[in-house]
Amino acid sequence: MSTRTIALDDRLYHYLQAVSLREPDVLVRLRAETARLPAAGMQVSPEQGQFMALLVRLLGARRCLEVGTFTGYSALACALVLPPDGRLVTLDVSADWTAVARRHWLDAGVADRIDLRLGPAAGSLAALLAEGAADSFDFAFIDADKTGYDDYYELALQLVRPGGLIAFDNVLWSGRVADPNAQDADTSALRALNRKLHADARVDLSMLPIGDGLTLARRR
Repeated sequence: MSTRTIALDDRLYHYLQAVSLREPDVLVRLRAETARLPAAGMQVSPEQGQFMALLVRLLGARRCLEVGTFTGYSALACALVLPPDGRLVTLDVSADWTAVARRHWLDAGVADRIDLRLGPAAGSLAALLAEGAADSFDFAFIDADKTGYDDYYELALQLVRPGGLIAFDNVLWSGRVADPNAQDADTSALRALNRKLHADARVDLSMLPIGDGLTLARRR
């Protein structure tokens, strides 16, 4: 038993991966290619990708939504566990990063399950609502520009069904959210979102210390 979450040093982290991580080869290849990019730190950890895939399975999800694609690791992890007629809509602004994603989605045989939409995320989310997609998604993952998180949350809350789940990445922000001296725009936006979610009666809530912090909000 423990009264608080255990801290992971490198030895324990590698042990966790050794006895828990089941990473398909296509995800291994995508992670290896992404690791060579200057912005490699934007990719979710493999254990977080696996956890999200488990959530998708537990929800019995058929429709998923992602805000922020990068090179497509989290989208691929979730698409791999969707049923053949399942669909994942993912939003990004970079044609270059998502070109990497597209190649690996094709390699994995799930490109037909993924609808990539390029452009500012708020506009793409509003377009989904205009298309009649309100209350239709089972799972949403938000991992994009941090100052946009609040807008993405409000739009995603309309798009996920009651009982659906919204996940927010980077909510611990390498510890900066707890540092009163960190007052940059991204950190301030994440602090404000964390406070808002904590008080928001529209959702059930849990913040998990996985990756850079992952908050799960279930729409009531």
